[in-house]
Amino acid sequence: MKHWVWALFRVACAAGATALAGLPASAQGIYTCTDNKGRKLTSDRPILECLDREQRVLNKDGSTRTVLPPSLTADERAALEAKERRANLERMAQQDAIRRDRLLLMRYPSESEHLKAREAALEDVYASIRNSEKRITELEAERKPLLDETEFYKGRALPAKLKQSIEFVDVAVDAHKTLITNQQAELQRINYLFDQELDRLRRLWAGAPPGSIPLADPPPRRDAAGAAGARAQ
Repeated sequence: MKHWVWALFRVACAAGATALAGLPASAQGIYTCTDNKGRKLTSDRPILECLDREQRVLNKDGSTRTVLPPSLTADERAALEAKERRANLERMAQQDAIRRDRLLLMRYPSESEHLKAREAALEDVYASIRNSEKRITELEAERKPLLDETEFYKGRALPAKLKQSIEFVDVAVDAHKTLITNQQAELQRINYLFDQELDRLRRLWAGAPPGSIPLADPPPRRDAAGAAGARAQ
């Protein structure tokens, strides 16, 4: 039980003790109440779940010896429960941080292993950029004869098929250029993440306890240029 809950519990116990002062230990009664969920609770001491409501103290024969008034108001009880929830969330976050750091150390036992992982992640993006650059070169080659053909139609409307072919190439080139821009932003994001991770690892390798290092700032937002890049031909 957390110290602040225990302190309130002790207050309730003290109230119960005052109400029953002078009674021998053998004559101490049974505490009973109905909590805010409708459950009937019984204990040999003041009941924590009923600090915001009356608790009856019974004799051994079931008769009521005395009634303890509420130790907490409804607002105080709500504040107590909110504080307990926050404490639980903080505890869970700390446990997650410890687990995350331990997994990080297992994955990267040395700086050389971390460097290999960075290079592998970057190479995937570089490969995508190279593919887009190659495709742009191919598209430019496809566009040249199309543009040459337009010379025969100076001053006239282009045939629909020729016009559509040129537009298709232009859209595909723009899509691949957008994809390259996005992939360059992805390179920056990957390097940022690995830089932050390496800084954390160096502290852990130096002996910092897992879970003791504050989380780094999130990476800069990636440029979300048109989704057409992902559909580039």
